[in-house]
Amino acid sequence: MVATSPQQSDTQARVPTETILTPRFYTTDFEAMANLDISDRAEEFEALLEEFRTDYNRHHFVRGEEFDRSWDELDDRTKKLFVEFLERSCTAEFSGFLLYKELSRKLKHTSPVLAECFLLMSRDEARHAGFLNKAMADFDLALDLSFLTKNKQYTKFAPRFIFYATYLSEKIGYWRYIKIFRHLEQHPENRIYPIFNFFQNWCQDESRHGDFFSLVMQSQPRYLNNWLAKLWCRFFLLSVYATMYLNDVAMRPEFYQILGLDPKEYDLDVIQWTNHDSSKVFPVVLNVEHPEFEACLDRCVANVHRMREVDGSNAPEVVKGLRKLPLYASSAWQFMRLFAMKPIESPVGKKYQTNRQSGVRPATAS
Repeated sequence: MVATSPQQSDTQARVPTETILTPRFYTTDFEAMANLDISDRAEEFEALLEEFRTDYNRHHFVRGEEFDRSWDELDDRTKKLFVEFLERSCTAEFSGFLLYKELSRKLKHTSPVLAECFLLMSRDEARHAGFLNKAMADFDLALDLSFLTKNKQYTKFAPRFIFYATYLSEKIGYWRYIKIFRHLEQHPENRIYPIFNFFQNWCQDESRHGDFFSLVMQSQPRYLNNWLAKLWCRFFLLSVYATMYLNDVAMRPEFYQILGLDPKEYDLDVIQWTNHDSSKVFPVVLNVEHPEFEACLDRCVANVHRMREVDGSNAPEVVKGLRKLPLYASSAWQFMRLFAMKPIESPVGKKYQTNRQSGVRPATAS
């Protein structure tokens, strides 16, 4: 918890607790980014830039009278789970804002089209983060975004890893938001707070951002058309899917149950749709419908539950650590099994393979 100034009234400022499953803050090799050649797809980038400039949601994120009420009727457990959801979501959106804003600044003179795209995406992310932070204020809390800016630890990723990770983050965000929105449309009695009414338009921003990163990767075939790309795509797909599954099914299933969702069914549905979208960009995708895919993830969930039981015991810390070692080993083995599982070659991957055999450089990967 961070101390508040008198100007912050009664709203407490806070910084999220960092764990291996919390949203990360990234930086990259800006010089390498500045040297990207997008000339082969220049018209498509210009068209996408016009979409960003149009800013379809510029009047959407406005708090109406549905927010002007007390939320005291929510029980303490529901409030806690919902605030944690807001906190994680706000941190993720703010992380995107910082990365895109810095990229827009660094690329301004070398790649003005990319720079403006990143600038306008940072506008969207800032708008999302601000909207989430205002929602937290309804519960007398707010993320200290200035503290996060100055004090968060940043993970440096090479450009190709930034593209893999952000593409998947935006696309999986789209499916998470739209699935919740559609579910609550049919079950409004489970809509505990009006922010969920905004998710349909919200996820359209996520989808456009994902389309941008898809286009960036397609403009750099080396990120998609060789054996190394296949390995990295599999790694990032697995990392994103497993992180979401452990967060939702192992750590916070109650939140989704409050919304009337089965967290496991919800996550598997999101994974399948994200995998489908990814097959339009990545050369390979995971075989998420293989029975062992779900089984391996469920074994990891069981290991998380056992670790929490160990943490809640009265044993000395050294003993707790020793008891958790085989559980860590078991989860690592499950991840290795998932990574080793034979992937599915996508239509894009087959096109790249055909073009390599014929010696033709693909003009498009869509």
